[in-house]
Amino acid sequence: MLSDVSLTVAEGDVTALVGPSGGGKSTLLRCLNGLDGFESGEVMIAGHRLLAGSHSPDVLEALRQDVGMVFQQFNLFPHMTAIENVSLSPRVVRRLPAGEARSQAMRLLERVGLGSFADARPATLSGGQQQRVAIARALAMKPRVMLFDEPTSALDPAMAAEVLDVILGLARAGQTMMIVTHDHLFARRAAANVVELVGGRVTAVSKKTPPGTGVPGGAH
Repeated sequence: MLSDVSLTVAEGDVTALVGPSGGGKSTLLRCLNGLDGFESGEVMIAGHRLLAGSHSPDVLEALRQDVGMVFQQFNLFPHMTAIENVSLSPRVVRRLPAGEARSQAMRLLERVGLGSFADARPATLSGGQQQRVAIARALAMKPRVMLFDEPTSALDPAMAAEVLDVILGLARAGQTMMIVTHDHLFARRAAANVVELVGGRVTAVSKKTPPGTGVPGGAH
């Protein structure tokens, strides 16, 4: 449960949420994306306002076009290839023509180092590769803000390093992001702000300006 959490994230900044398990990190992320409701206060994210209580389907649909989320589990469609997974939402939600959606998906797969795996199905990919496809899928909606909920916790160190390199690249490009992580070294490398949550409360906030960040790429 969260209590008296108040945070401001500047456009183009990367914020890492750290702290012990059960401290409220993932809950905060889920509130930001409308997956969990909250009893008081409000959330302003990517130009969208969420109020306490339940959220209407229209509000959530609009929010999730501008706020991408990557989970611990990859949640890829197993019957689709990597490029089909990445191109699906732009076609269905944004009504992008199939050819344009596929071209965009290929560019994103190349961006995360998986251009040669475009026609591979998830079962043939490693965990790190699947998570990179999941990141490309989230980026395909051109989100103003990206949320990551412990994106490497299910991966071995080598696979985790692949995913962290992709996230660092997004940080250098100025993508606004909030990342739940237990990796304090990564948090210090990638984030302009490191926020510690313990028992649902913010207990510490440290700020810095890492090299390569600060280019506008999102909105709070």
